[in-house]
Amino acid sequence: MSTLPNTPIQVPADASSLPMTLPRLREMKRLGEPIVMVTAYDYPGALAVERAGVDIVLVGDSAAMTVLGHDSTVPVELDEMLMLTKAVRRGLKSPFLVGDLPFGSYEVSDEQAIGTALRFVREAGCDAVKLEGGGPNPAARAQAIVRAGIPVMGHVGLTPQTSTALGGYRAQGRTAENARRIEAEALALQEAGCFAIVFEAIPSALAAELSGRMEIPVIGIGAGPSVDGQVLVFHDLLGIREGMGAKFVRRYASLLDDMTAGVAAYADDVRSRTFPGPEHAYSIDEGELAQFRATRAA
Repeated sequence: MSTLPNTPIQVPADASSLPMTLPRLREMKRLGEPIVMVTAYDYPGALAVERAGVDIVLVGDSAAMTVLGHDSTVPVELDEMLMLTKAVRRGLKSPFLVGDLPFGSYEVSDEQAIGTALRFVREAGCDAVKLEGGGPNPAARAQAIVRAGIPVMGHVGLTPQTSTALGGYRAQGRTAENARRIEAEALALQEAGCFAIVFEAIPSALAAELSGRMEIPVIGIGAGPSVDGQVLVFHDLLGIREGMGAKFVRRYASLLDDMTAGVAAYADDVRSRTFPGPEHAYSIDEGELAQFRATRAA
């Protein structure tokens, strides 16, 4: 049985303006209301997702690739994640903020996991943390963090931190054996007390079946439409990165093209001396300027 209560609550009509809470997330699952989750990595991004009215914001270790330029999520360091999360926190009021525990910051022991989670809550203002994997070790770490009083979001299926062991960035759960493993991991994380779980890159039919059995909200990324909510990477959905990315990405804007065009136009204006114009300049009284020149001449 899950350690989470399942008592229905009344959600006000203007709930979108209120801070998101764990009881409200559970109620959204019960009512079949889709949960909107997105990543953010800085203050401007946080302002955008706040204004858009999303439910959950994840400061993902995907920052290693989207913001820091690495080719995987593994190199990002704890202090880097905390710095980014602090910036996001300053831009949020209503969404539920989740910090992603980076690779190497929680696997060694329960004490390490709790210490890392505490830093995300105390220093960065997180409402919860997320960790990857659902085997005995991740489930044990999740349980330890939950017992320390910090909500935990799980993550199964394709887990980028350990993608090499999974055969690379590829869909999971496409064999009966692999599907059973994912189910066992998801249930273990639920039993450990996780308040929600991410299903990444697994077949839609499997995700739908498992989501229906789970007591906690299931957030999909490449897991089809029949889960409790969806998450996408900020830079992917807004077209800030080159290329289309994974199969499950839908692009809603082409901001990299817009940014490139804007900077190119600025460069052209500088080189042609059409920027800055008179409207961008400050003036000085002619008398003051004359006095300055006279002083220099003396």
